[in-house]
Formats: sequence, structure tokens, C-alpha cells
Amino acid sequence: MLRGLDISNMLIIDRLELAFQPGLNVLTGETGAGKSILLDSLGFVLGWRGRADLVRQGAAQGEVTAWFDLGPDHRARGVLQEAGLPVSDELILRRINTQDGRKTAWVNDRRCSGEVLRQLSETLVELHGQHDDRGLLDPKGHRAILDEFADVEQQKTETRRTWTEKNRAARALASAEQAIADIREEEEYLRHAVAELDALSPEAGEEATLDARRRLMQGAEKIRNDVVRAHEILGNQGAEAAMGEALRWLDGAATHAEGRLEAPMAALSRAMVELDEAISGINGAIDDLSFNPAELEDTEERLFAIRGLARKHDIQADELADFAEKLRGRLAALDAGDAELKTLRTALADAEAAYDQAASNLTQARRKAARALDKAVSAELAPLKMERAVFETALSAEAPGPEGRDAVAFCVATNPGAPAGPLNRIASGGELSRFLLALKVCLTRGQSGLTIIFDEIDRGVGGATADAVGRRLSDLAQGGQVLVVTHSPQVAALGAHHWRVEKRVKAGMTTSTVTPLPGADRVDEIARMLSGDTITEEARGAARALLAS
Repeated sequence: MLRGLDISNMLIIDRLELAFQPGLNVLTGETGAGKSILLDSLGFVLGWRGRADLVRQGAAQGEVTAWFDLGPDHRARGVLQEAGLPVSDELILRRINTQDGRKTAWVNDRRCSGEVLRQLSETLVELHGQHDDRGLLDPKGHRAILDEFADVEQQKTETRRTWTEKNRAARALASAEQAIADIREEEEYLRHAVAELDALSPEAGEEATLDARRRLMQGAEKIRNDVVRAHEILGNQGAEAAMGEALRWLDGAATHAEGRLEAPMAALSRAMVELDEAISGINGAIDDLSFNPAELEDTEERLFAIRGLARKHDIQADELADFAEKLRGRLAALDAGDAELKTLRTALADAEAAYDQAASNLTQARRKAARALDKAVSAELAPLKMERAVFETALSAEAPGPEGRDAVAFCVATNPGAPAGPLNRIASGGELSRFLLALKVCLTRGQSGLTIIFDEIDRGVGGATADAVGRRLSDLAQGGQVLVVTHSPQVAALGAHHWRVEKRVKAGMTTSTVTPLPGADRVDEIARMLSGDTITEEARGAARALLAS
């Protein structure tokens, strides 16, 4: 629960320190005294998004510190652990806002982000502002209220997941249908082009090979004649024979030359090896230069066919093989299209069935929770002087979406025998406040360690009805903590702890102060709320009677 709030240089607050207590805490004061500033300051330290101009005029920065007691099972402990922040029985939040709008936050003296503050705030404080009843007038928010009561997050998560899967399956099917439709429009072209490419069956790099072979064959006759002539000069009728004959003569003379011929003979042997290698290469060239005249014609015909097909498809000749593979792939997709579409349609039907099941489960959970909420709200309305009112949560079908296909509307009948109708058409302002209080009590039931704040929840009611609202707030605060900003003396009299918010002007500077009220001062404050600025003894007597009751 909230134990204290320390505010410095925020709007018209110079310095203010408040120590709150368990039970029902009430804050009263004239309109404009600064009660809303307290809530703005608390919201600021909790990371809530609100007004930006919070720093008091003339101050360099504003600062708010709030401290809470955490029970052993408080949900805030999990948030702290997840964020890697220190965990203890006391939680201290501090946040600074500078004049230029920069904000810095600490949790237990460790720097943290505003997002961590907001996550903590969801476990610490429940605020219901003076205009919350307007949310009841908009049926668009009723489903969220029911879902909060029903605790159906698991069912909603499954519904959102299956909705996403259904949409993904529908997009995949539509995309495949469009792709196949596009291919069917060019099916005739594809089949002709693939047949033509398959008949030619070009390979990457083939054009260069054919071109080189063609040029070689075109000049081969002259080249071959020269090469053959060279072979004859070097062969066994020419240089090779002469060198062999010379080597035999030298070998015969070597025995009488006393070693003088060994080096020349060795050089000649090496030369014959090199010559033999040259003659082998020339033989290979002669074989390569030998061709059938029809081969040149065939080579030219294929080369020109490849180049013509490349020009036809406006690509490079080396790209023909890959291009043919792409076209075959498109044809294969077309030929396999019916099977693929059947598979995708089956997947979509399965996804739709899964969504239908998830949405149905969510609807069932909502219907069950709606009955429980109606019963719980009805039980809360009796102590609020609305025992004859009827509250009904109506579910109807709406277009399917990620959170199901249920429309939720709160309907009420405030007079016996009158038909139930939409809340925004039937309930008056005071009745709306009480319906809101009843709903909020039902929604927060079972949330231990939560500080509940009501900002003028008693707006539009008075007399016995205001007393009933105050008593319900007092009951709600038993074993917990409730803070109420109120203009109702009946509600203020039921508070276990009472503070008065005042606005003062000193040396031309307006400041807001909050003062705890002991017994006598509390009587005067409630008397002021009853009678106005002039406090009479009759008003004091009425205030004492309210406090005594």
C-alpha cells in the first residue's frame, strides 16, 4: 500500500510530504485547491502519461517520491525481479522532471525507465477518475471491462494467435491463386519457349566454345598445311633422323675422344627429348586441325541458333540454361498448381476451424463471466441505494476479429418494471457514478496490496445516497487502502483519515498545502462542506452527527 508521498516544485506545490494510512483516506478542499495536482504528481512518479508542464514556475526541476509497503506475495516483486532491480519489503519510487521536459526515474535508488514505472504502477495503484463514468457510456469499452473481470487473457491470446494464422493462410492461398492465374495467362508462351529451349538444350559457356571452334576450323586448312610441313622437317625424315644419325656417329667416336664428346652427346640427347616433345605436340595439333567439312556447318548452325534464341529472349547466351530452368519452374508450378491450391485450401480450412474453436471458447468464457458479473454488480448495487436496479451484460455477435466475435453492452433498468436498455440512455449522472463504483469494486476484488484511488466517485449524488457510497468505500477499504477525493460531507465523515487541501497566496506566490485534520478541525471542515464559507454552530452540530454515525 501507499505509505507516503513527497512532492517538491510541482505546479503550485512548493514542498509537501504526506503519510498515508491503511483504510479509507479522504482528501477534501474547495474546487481548485490542488487536489488534482496531488493525483497528477502521483501519476508522474508512477510513470503515467499526463500533462507535460508539471514543474513549478521558477524552479529548475520538480521531484516526486512515493514509497510503498510490499507484502511477501505482492505482484510488484515479480516486476522488480524481471527488471533486475532490488527487491525488499519497501519500494521507493523517485522521479525528476526538468524545465526542458527531461525525466529521470529511480526505483530503490537504481535508475530505471518510465516503462518499468508503468509496469510497477499496474500492481500498486488503481485510479478511477471523476470522468471514468464517461467510459461506461461508450459500449466499445464494455468488452474490455468484461474481459478484465473474466480474466480471459489466455483465451484471448489463443484467439489472436489463430486469427493471425487464419489471415496468413488466407493470404498464402490468395497469393498462390493469383500467381497461378498469372502463369495461366502465359501458359502457351511458356510451353513453346520451354520446348524450343529443351530442343536446343544450350549450356553455359557453350557459345564461346563454339565460336572458338568455328574460327579454328575456318583457318584450319592453311594452318594444318604449315603444321604438317613443320612436322615433316622435324620428323623421322628430317631433323629427328639427322640428330639420331649424328648421335650414332659421335657414340662410335667417343671411345677414342677421351671424354671430349660426353658433354656434346649429353646436350644432343637432351635436344632429342625436347624435339620428341615438340613433335608430339605438333601431332596433337594436326589431329585437332583435322575436321570434317560438315562439322563446320554443324558448328555454325548451332552457334547461330544459340545466339538467335538469346536475342529472342533478350538475354545473354550464357543465361539461356538458367532461363530455361526458370521457365520450367513456372510450368512445374502451373502443373502442380491444383495440388498446391488444394493443400492451401485445406490449411485455410484448418486455420478457420481453429479460430472458430478459439473464438467459441472465448465467447463461452465471456458468457459465463457475464452472468457472474451481473450477479456481483447486483450485489454491490443494493448497498448503494439501487437495490431495485437491474444490471445486465448483453453479448451479441459482431464481425470476427483478433479478440473474437462478441460485442458487449451493459444494459440497466433503474426503475421496477421498466425494460432494460443501454446504460448510456437509461442511467443518470449519479446512477452512473454508482454503477461505476459497483463495477470497480467487482473488478478489483481479490487484488491484495492494491491502493485504490477514487477521484470524486460520489459526483452527482448526495444525502442518503452519498452516505451509502461512503459506507461502500469504507467497507472496500477494510483490510486495504482506499484514497478518495471528495466534495461530499457524508463520504468525508466516513474516512478513517482526513486531509484538507488548501490554496494559499503568500508574497504574490500561490501554493497548495495539504493538512491532516485532527478531531476539531475535521468537524469544521465537514461543517464547511455542509454550509459553505460561513460555518455555523448548526453546521458543526450536523458535522458531529455525521462523524458519530
